[in-house]
Amino acid sequence: MEYFLQQLINGLTLGSIYGLIAIGYTMVYGIIGMINFAHGDIMMIGAFISLIVFLILIGLGVTWIPLVLLLVLVVAMLITAAYGWTVERLAYRPLRGSFRLAPLITAIGMSIFLENYVQLAQGARTKAIPPVITGGYTLVTSPDGFAVQLSNIQIIIMLVTIVLMAIFAWIIAKTPLGRAQRATEQDATMAALLGINVDRTISLTFVIGAALAAVAGLMFVLYYGVIDFYIGFIAGIKAFTAAVLGGIGSLPGAMLGGLIIGLIETFWSAYFTIEYKDVAAFSILAITLIFLPSGLLGKPEVEKV
Repeated sequence: MEYFLQQLINGLTLGSIYGLIAIGYTMVYGIIGMINFAHGDIMMIGAFISLIVFLILIGLGVTWIPLVLLLVLVVAMLITAAYGWTVERLAYRPLRGSFRLAPLITAIGMSIFLENYVQLAQGARTKAIPPVITGGYTLVTSPDGFAVQLSNIQIIIMLVTIVLMAIFAWIIAKTPLGRAQRATEQDATMAALLGINVDRTISLTFVIGAALAAVAGLMFVLYYGVIDFYIGFIAGIKAFTAAVLGGIGSLPGAMLGGLIIGLIETFWSAYFTIEYKDVAAFSILAITLIFLPSGLLGKPEVEKV
């Protein structure tokens, strides 16, 4: 039981990171019906920016960790958001009226470009930092001495995820930007006729998704302590799977899908052969889509005629 509880905590932590990335996928798809396959690499860029800013601040003598992490978070979100805006402006906006396969091919090409760009700029070797947030709590200890640990970084990751999820759910439901996004999702042409700046709404959606990816990148750096130029592809595929599993276009579905994928990976790695953890996650996705084609919380698409 203690081992199960430990893996549950680990799975929820990993799933929270996937969920933050998946929100970016589901927001973009919900607004313009495109899959931004470069989104995982935006997260990777956010992770590298977080690492670079952290090392610069430490080198400048800023050693109070809460202040350092706050500055890292703000700078990483701003710069990564600029990357997200640039990707939308250069790779997606010109193809918005094209056939649906063109943006998909462009997204894959942008993903490859960003990976190689970071590889050339930062090198192919992994980058590591020592543990920044240490300490935690022992929840329970089994008779054989196995202790269930809940670390401070795990608490922070889960709390940050819950807070961000609440904030963006409120933004979508209650703010003028959220109303503009919902209107653009339903009918972009009619939204434009009613005075909504559709281009700006879509750009802001990319910016918000990229900022969330930056948060996920920072959490990834703090949790694992090691990054390389390829982490965006792996995490992006898992987050995309989470978004589809939860119901792409649904923010709660994206978070639910992320948690499910994280739990599947963690429990499979703990109790079965770790090499097949990805097979397990994708198999659950396939089974779910057979019986629930719109995902767990997704709504069936209604064709407009």
